[in-house]
Amino acid sequence: MSFLSRLRRFPFWSWVWFIVGALYFILPLLATFEFSLTWDPAIPFKAYQRSFEDKDFWETFIYSNVLALATILFSILLIVPTAYWIRLRLPEARRIVEFITLMPFVVPAIILVFGMIRIYSAPFNVPFTDIQIMQPLTNFKAGTNVLIISGYMVLAMPYMYRSVDTGMRTVDIRTLTEAAQSLGANWFVIISRIILPNIRSALLSGALLTFAIVVGEVTLASFLGVDAFGPYLFLLGQHRAYEPAALSFVSFLLTWLAMGLIQLVSGGQGQAAGAH
Repeated sequence: MSFLSRLRRFPFWSWVWFIVGALYFILPLLATFEFSLTWDPAIPFKAYQRSFEDKDFWETFIYSNVLALATILFSILLIVPTAYWIRLRLPEARRIVEFITLMPFVVPAIILVFGMIRIYSAPFNVPFTDIQIMQPLTNFKAGTNVLIISGYMVLAMPYMYRSVDTGMRTVDIRTLTEAAQSLGANWFVIISRIILPNIRSALLSGALLTFAIVVGEVTLASFLGVDAFGPYLFLLGQHRAYEPAALSFVSFLLTWLAMGLIQLVSGGQGQAAGAH
């Protein structure tokens, strides 16, 4: 079948809505890109040059990427076994867990970070004694990193959990588990070598959403005093105009690149599963 015949069979209104949706997302991006080039007509990419020459940009951007990778790793370690066990052994608890994972939509990030500061920025006094059993986590960098990664895991939980849960719906978890157990596999082998490869596409989708949340997040990083990319971009926008536009455009490109990599890596997963 030729391309023209396929084009004729494609519904007209589908093309219309596709073009409208594409323009809705692409036009603001193009406007941002055009604005970033108007700083100096003689040097069109001056904003990008100045941004990439700033060492604070590289430090904050790399640090945010490290935080994003750590958040993705620990989210997978927490959510995949939980979603697997609920779907396999505790299906009646699914609604409760779904409600819990929706809480980050109800509780704003500002409330979350103030609660974390209130609890973990002062020693914990044992009731009816004068004993303090914990030093403030915010007094040292490693403790602050633990707090902010925990906060990012909470913010990304609705997206990561639903991605993993949706991925597990397409897999016969019970049959795969029983087959693996009949061959002598333990729970670690089942999750790491059977479940994870079968929900690879869902994990990549959740990882992309988590990465986007962490890199662009401002509230937690600002109040916890973390030199991340989000606060850096926010403060840069208070004093300059062209560099934030350039960095925003670069962030969009990185997000689209990540989406393309997801499609490249997971594009043939469904066909491979069907073949088996």
